[in-house]
Amino acid sequence: MELIDKYFPDLSDEQHEKLAQLKAVYEHWNNQINVISRKDMDDFYERHVLHSLAIAKVINFRPGTKILDIGTGGGFPGIPLAILFPECHFFLVDSIGKKIKVVKEVAAELELKNVRAAHERAENIKEKFDFVVSRAVTAMPRFLPWTNNKFLKEQNNSYPNGIFYLKGGDLTEELKGIRQDMEIVDLTKFFDEAFFETKKVVYVRMVR
Repeated sequence: MELIDKYFPDLSDEQHEKLAQLKAVYEHWNNQINVISRKDMDDFYERHVLHSLAIAKVINFRPGTKILDIGTGGGFPGIPLAILFPECHFFLVDSIGKKIKVVKEVAAELELKNVRAAHERAENIKEKFDFVVSRAVTAMPRFLPWTNNKFLKEQNNSYPNGIFYLKGGDLTEELKGIRQDMEIVDLTKFFDEAFFETKKVVYVRMVR
């Protein structure tokens, strides 16, 4: 938690408590249903929680914002973001049922009333959202079609409705064919740790 306190010093007591509980809750469920590698559990707050919260360094979601987390896995970035933005609505989906079971159990244990989760492919979700978030599920050209018709027209945030995608490495080739307006933010702008040297948040505008 020292890392979270370092970069998010203004958490409420409730936010701090819930983030502090995360590792023990995940360790419990990870022992039963493996969703996080043992190595990553050792660096849980850096590689999962802080990495997820990087999106909050780029945008401060306004109350009432609806956010879809596609390919959430064990609940990242959706669960940490839901703790940070308790007045926003999060829908976490994954095509692997055992991962969504963990997400539901974690959300229930932490009493996250603003989180829903479903074992579902993104293409089958018919609701509309302000934003889609995701963490390195696939290459962006493959990911974009999964978000078709998922965006509300009305805009209430500092960024137009669109995608915030956590990705690492050299993205030049992957993104060169994307026609939408984009912004690529290096996470070294916010975090000092070596883990973030090649990590980025990619924003793609999806609504005009």
